Amino acid sequence: MSDYHIPVLLEESVGALVRNPEGVYADATFGGGGHSRALLARLGARARLLAFDLDADAAGQAPEDERLTLIRGNFRFIENFTLLHAPQGLDGILADLGVSSHQFDTAGRGFSFRFDAPLDMRMNAQGGKTAADIVNSYTQEELESLFRVYGEVDGARAVAKSIVAAREKAPVLSTGDLGNAIADALPSFQVHKQIAKIYQALRIEVNAEMRSLEKFLEGAARALKPGGIIAVITYHSLEDRMVKQFIRDRQNGLEPVNRKPILPSEEEVAANPRARSAKLRIAQKTEKSWAN
Repeated sequence: MSDYHIPVLLEESVGALVRNPEGVYADATFGGGGHSRALLARLGARARLLAFDLDADAAGQAPEDERLTLIRGNFRFIENFTLLHAPQGLDGILADLGVSSHQFDTAGRGFSFRFDAPLDMRMNAQGGKTAADIVNSYTQEELESLFRVYGEVDGARAVAKSIVAAREKAPVLSTGDLGNAIADALPSFQVHKQIAKIYQALRIEVNAEMRSLEKFLEGAARALKPGGIIAVITYHSLEDRMVKQFIRDRQNGLEPVNRKPILPSEEEVAANPRARSAKLRIAQKTEKSWAN
């Protein structure tokens, strides 16, 4: 298995997805390509796989396979790309919403507080606002709301106040700067957990993750063929709640396959600790047509 990223809930997600070995499928979050490789291994010679990723680094992980089309684009546009590449619709869609291990472990990307690095956090490193832009330009009230809603941070007001006070002295440009700015605002217990929540909130805002997920789910439901399967792996409560509610909304034409989320085994978590918060939800398309 590649060190770039270890795919989570691999057999559970891919096994549920492939029901037509000669069909057209989408890996909406290519990452290190682990799920895509597993899908290709189960698919026949006439099958096709569309894979999406914003990160330029992901392209280097793509296997040489004529059945694979790698799309450098946001998965929120899955409906448009399906119309272009597979106008008859998709037999299955897989999305693993986690940040890849490569992104966490590459110091210069700024996704992890383990390294002193530029405060970036962009999935697409070529454009858009960075985490540094946010912490240096948002008002105290905006930062507080961001940390409370997207990070469920304890003491969000104190954290926001500390950042504003720090940036009045000097810009907060690196992960080290941010750590120094918020140090006194953090509780004495579970410090790393609280910092992780702050980083989660900033990453979600930088990449507009919740808005993109909402658009992806809407487009994916329309892009699926009748009987098609969607499998989504989430890592925090905000994502999981949105996916669960979307699947349960009958107007979206989906029927839950598993009433409760599928969780990683103890063995998988022991081998890959980043899998510990993963939840897999699976649904099937029930509508007559794929485009409304």
